[in-house]
Amino acid sequence: MAVDLFSAFQLNDLMLSSRMVMAPMTRNRADGSGNVTPTMVTHYEQRATAGLIISESTPVSAQAVGYPYTPGLFADTHVTSWLRLTNAVHSSGGRIFVQLQHCGRISHPSLQPGDAIPVAPSPIRPSGKAVTYVGMQDFVTPRALTVEEIPGLVTQFRHAAELAKRAGFDGIEIHGANGYLIDQFLRDGSNRRGDAYGGSVGNRMRLLNEILDAVNEVWPAGRIGVRLTPENSFNAMVDSDPQAHFEYIIRELSTRGLAYIHVLQGDMSKKTSAVDYRALRSCFAGTYIANNGYDVEHAKQAIASGDADLVAFGLPFLANPDLVRRYRQGLPLNIADPTTFYGGDDAGYTDYPFFTGGEASAA
Repeated sequence: MAVDLFSAFQLNDLMLSSRMVMAPMTRNRADGSGNVTPTMVTHYEQRATAGLIISESTPVSAQAVGYPYTPGLFADTHVTSWLRLTNAVHSSGGRIFVQLQHCGRISHPSLQPGDAIPVAPSPIRPSGKAVTYVGMQDFVTPRALTVEEIPGLVTQFRHAAELAKRAGFDGIEIHGANGYLIDQFLRDGSNRRGDAYGGSVGNRMRLLNEILDAVNEVWPAGRIGVRLTPENSFNAMVDSDPQAHFEYIIRELSTRGLAYIHVLQGDMSKKTSAVDYRALRSCFAGTYIANNGYDVEHAKQAIASGDADLVAFGLPFLANPDLVRRYRQGLPLNIADPTTFYGGDDAGYTDYPFFTGGEASAA
């Protein structure tokens, strides 16, 4: 059988129905305690025909929270609420990994336990504003983590990985991207440490390696993915040499037998790229998920050329619960409504219609 975007894919011991991945998309529909809501269950269940769903970013502790109404994975109530969602996805034939996140400096004291200052590798205040329960507020200068605190941080990820197994996920994705804590350690624009966690790219990767070692005690390597964004400037991120630094990082990750690396190619805010992603892809011996603005034709080309094994789609899945069918059959797409992306109710979340062949109707 010819390999294409719609062919099945063997992800280590998991069979995926296609090479189309639903990208992680924060939608701020959890309750105020970080529990999954019924409308979230419906949203993910509707999209279970994706070859693989990667959940929205999920904080691993109360300290890791950086946005209102995001689902957590650090309390028993979180496990119970996520289990309803994973059961619904599995009942519809889908596969789902949870993306585990610590926001680091991209938080605000009002979102932290005891109004604490957010933590980071170095006390560098990012430009921009934090999203809080009372609106946008300026980011604050974060507090640099001490070396003595880092084992506790690693434990937060291990604990979340344990809860992810109880919550019925098929695997986990470690969020090392988009300017959140692990990415803040990886890139030299945000990591100015002079200890074993700063300086060389190997040192800057130390936290990610320790987290991967810890979660690998809970999950086999083949059920662990890593998300990376080598040149994304989102959340005030920069790096002096993303090509060299991420070639090193990806070569190191390639030795671990991971499920995949999930790479946002380019910068979400720019159309140009300074990184050779084919070179990065060649550094990794395992499954490579490509992400960032792919349409169906671009995705087909990436699969056919071997530039990617899987392709992740964001906005198209947001607006089209039946995206796999629409792409396979060349059907027209619903258009995403940006006014409903974050927060709210079912509008712009579970009411996007499935294609019926005539007038579209909501599921």
